[in-house]
Amino acid sequence: MKAILLNVRLSVKDRLRRNLRRCRSAAVRQRYLIIFNVLNGRSARQTEEVLQVHNTTVYRVLQRFRAYGEAGLADGRADNGAEKLSEGYLGQLDRLVRAKPQDYGWRRPTWTRELLVQTMVRLMGVRIHVATMSRALAQIKARRGRPKPTVGCPWPKAAKTRRLNRIRDVLASLPRRARAFYEDEVDIHLNPKIGLDWMGRGQQKEIETPGKNEKRYLAGALDIRTGVLTWVEGLRKTSYLFLDLLDKLLKTYADASRLHLVLDNYRIHSSDIVLAALKGYLAGRVELHFLPPYCPDHNRIERLWQDLHANVTRNHTCPDMATLMQEVRYYLRKRNRRKQCQTLP
Repeated sequence: MKAILLNVRLSVKDRLRRNLRRCRSAAVRQRYLIIFNVLNGRSARQTEEVLQVHNTTVYRVLQRFRAYGEAGLADGRADNGAEKLSEGYLGQLDRLVRAKPQDYGWRRPTWTRELLVQTMVRLMGVRIHVATMSRALAQIKARRGRPKPTVGCPWPKAAKTRRLNRIRDVLASLPRRARAFYEDEVDIHLNPKIGLDWMGRGQQKEIETPGKNEKRYLAGALDIRTGVLTWVEGLRKTSYLFLDLLDKLLKTYADASRLHLVLDNYRIHSSDIVLAALKGYLAGRVELHFLPPYCPDHNRIERLWQDLHANVTRNHTCPDMATLMQEVRYYLRKRNRRKQCQTLP
């Protein structure tokens, strides 16, 4: 194919080369490179292959260069006026996506890009295209995620704060020989919980489920100092499962003066059987500290259970409960070994 003829003086070519080195805009640099490829005798097709651009882009850049010289390589959007996605605009948008549409008079419960555009027109008087809104959301690092369901604590705020402060004081002033743990139970289902996963375009992965569900239960205690988990397994989630955990803790930490457990208000933690044990053979050795109702964020073991589901049980393909429990034990033991290595002096 014939090369495009483009004649410039040597001084102009040197100036173009110097300005290319100083250029920081990727789009403008690409236009300079198109000119240099043509000056070096390449055709539009050859330039297209070298720079991975369409040949119409090559012709358009050459036409502007012939008409306006080097000025034709500049970004034409500079004449569009002030940048709409200013720092103030992005700051207001960040506050907007952190709130709910109902807070701004809309009846819809979730944000859309179109709704964000309309709301920002009300607040800032600036209208942008929906595609530009996508760019603005990317700049503030907003994401579409799945909200976390929560239940409000029925206690008065002051009572909740007093209870949480009391637990923090106990943990902060823990004697050296005493040990403290976050305690909770988790259900292991043979039928996998379906969760998000990466897939190829046009693909929808399939998870074969056993059909009839089975369950196992873990009661775990997370050491506050070391992060090591102590757990027991059971077929039923009863007070005896909780007592089995306490017995294992007493054996594992036989040299501890007292065991403090931070836990929720699930009924197996305060049943008559447990209360009798606390007054009997556990008296003076185990102390329970109950969190306010519906406060899972203050129980750090909840995050461990989330990691367990993410790494083992979600979308799993285990054919039976024995195989699934092997995977659960492997993950928890591996995690404990890692924590123990981190705490070694």
